Amino acid sequence: MATYSNVYFIGIGGIGMSALARWFRHAGFNVSGYDRTPSAITGALEKEGIPVHFEADINLVPKPADSTLVIYTPAVPGDMPEMTYVREHGYRIIKRAEALGEIASGKTCLAVSGTHGKTTTSTMLAHILTESGEGCTAFLGGISKNYGTNMLLSDSDIVVAEADEFDRSFLHLHPEAAVVTSMDADHLDIYSDIDDLRRTFVQFGLQTEKYLVIKKGLEDRFRQAGVKAGIVTYGEGGDFHASDITSDDMGRMFFTLNTPDGAIKGFHAGVPGLVNIENATAAAAMALLHGVPQEKVILAVSSFRGVVRRFDIRLNIPGHTYIDDYAHHPAEIAATIASIRQVYPGRKIRGIFQPHLYTRTRDFFNDFAAALSRLDSVILLPIYPAREKPIPGVSSEMILERITIPDKKLIGKQELLQEIQETDTDVLVTFGAGDIDRLTGPIETLLKEKYA
Repeated sequence: MATYSNVYFIGIGGIGMSALARWFRHAGFNVSGYDRTPSAITGALEKEGIPVHFEADINLVPKPADSTLVIYTPAVPGDMPEMTYVREHGYRIIKRAEALGEIASGKTCLAVSGTHGKTTTSTMLAHILTESGEGCTAFLGGISKNYGTNMLLSDSDIVVAEADEFDRSFLHLHPEAAVVTSMDADHLDIYSDIDDLRRTFVQFGLQTEKYLVIKKGLEDRFRQAGVKAGIVTYGEGGDFHASDITSDDMGRMFFTLNTPDGAIKGFHAGVPGLVNIENATAAAAMALLHGVPQEKVILAVSSFRGVVRRFDIRLNIPGHTYIDDYAHHPAEIAATIASIRQVYPGRKIRGIFQPHLYTRTRDFFNDFAAALSRLDSVILLPIYPAREKPIPGVSSEMILERITIPDKKLIGKQELLQEIQETDTDVLVTFGAGDIDRLTGPIETLLKEKYA
């Protein structure tokens, strides 16, 4: 990469792409990029001195080709004019995952993979390493609430990477150690079936050098494949697991972390929910195996403030709570609802869900309906297509018809704020990975004006 002076991003506004853009700018490259629409992320990049434009324009692609590296996201259509231009004019073009792999190569890479749970776990691991004083450079899949960014920079040789299974991206990483949080069916537009997905996770495990921290119940495939890394498990029944879990009337949670070397008492989860105790168990296991002292792990877990859009409590006053969550897979939605029930027992939960991708809706509409039926009330929004074109017959109605609770409806995004204004709210939660995030600020403002 040292041969380039310019790095140009096609799809710079994505969470992973923006982290890379920040790293390259810090490393001294001239960084610029294109994205389809303005967002909070693109606005932050522009304030940091990274030019971003929103109309495809080949004249804004840096020149000459031999001094410019082009990094793109697979979410960008292959026939997009700028993609066509760089392909035809001799630019080196690589995916985001390839760039991350090259950056991590030769460093001590600690990676966190899984179909869900990886963003919070990797952000927590990065926070533990930062608070311990060792530091790390971290490429995160969400905005850390401790640091206000998805990119942590350090002189340390440690790289914390969120290892994304989409498009088999994580196979560009060869980490020293890795976490596998989950291997649920997902991205079936990429993988032929769940076995194909799980074989690819095992391949990722085969590329891991020192140790694998695997959710209990998933380890057999890795052992049967003969991975060279040492395998430890976490979660209920695992080598690392939480016990003595208690909470107070503010929702704060306390637990003991059991390890192969004995019990470590005095843990306080900085963010609520059973799902976050599980994430903390995985992150703490990685940190302890890496050599971070116990007392520093305990302090860092308690000071962790979470990730934007991951069990993100936006309003919490007596009788009225608003939580925003990135969950876009049935297992994630079910886990978040279970955590809300645990933190706020006996309260009525209304969920707003924007399905993400036609293929994911087609593949999991029954599972989405089952998960959302655990709520007291459901509002569905139309599918957010992202990179996909519509599939005939696939719509949010498929989910709505199968939700078993009576209080359910499907409305357009433009109707949502009025719907919230006209109805009473106990616990409200928004779910989705699409552009529902553009509504979370207005929803929070509305609820504060209404109730605060």
